Amino acid sequence: MARRVEHVERQQAPELEAGEGAFTLDEVKALVKVLEGTDVTTLRWQRNGQQIVIRRGRPAAPAAMAAPVPLMVPHTNTLAAAPPPGPAAAPAAAPKAEPKPGTIVTSPFVGTFYRAPSPESPPFVEVGTVVKKGQALCIVEAMKLMNEIEAESPGKIAEIFVQNATPVEFGQPLFRIEPA
Repeated sequence: MARRVEHVERQQAPELEAGEGAFTLDEVKALVKVLEGTDVTTLRWQRNGQQIVIRRGRPAAPAAMAAPVPLMVPHTNTLAAAPPPGPAAAPAAAPKAEPKPGTIVTSPFVGTFYRAPSPESPPFVEVGTVVKKGQALCIVEAMKLMNEIEAESPGKIAEIFVQNATPVEFGQPLFRIEPA
């Protein structure tokens, strides 16, 4: 890929190779113009001990911060909604689902969900496991950092909503814990 860019530079911007000393604004603009329409995302050029780096696209992700405490929200039935407007003699709506008791443990950030500390290890918890407050439930990897998600209250794991090694979003339900 680098050869292709050098070839384009020689054809479209020959004035870049003739410059001496510090890079000029015109030279930088010419470099940016050369990169337009290509799939090159980074260009590094050194000349006479000076270097210029041009990056296109999204900036790099910010440095990782300490893992926040997982958000535990009481489980509520979000499927129950007001009936749609219509004639009074409309057919009966489907029966309402009863809310399940317990607390929902959600992902505190975007990352990858892991049920075990390593591929060879057994999962931290299974459905039916009784957990204590502070016990590790899973790992969410975010920006190459492994963050243990801990139980905020004691109880029994009633449901596991996410498959191992799958991406999760901020606030996505991971577990439902019933009071013990």
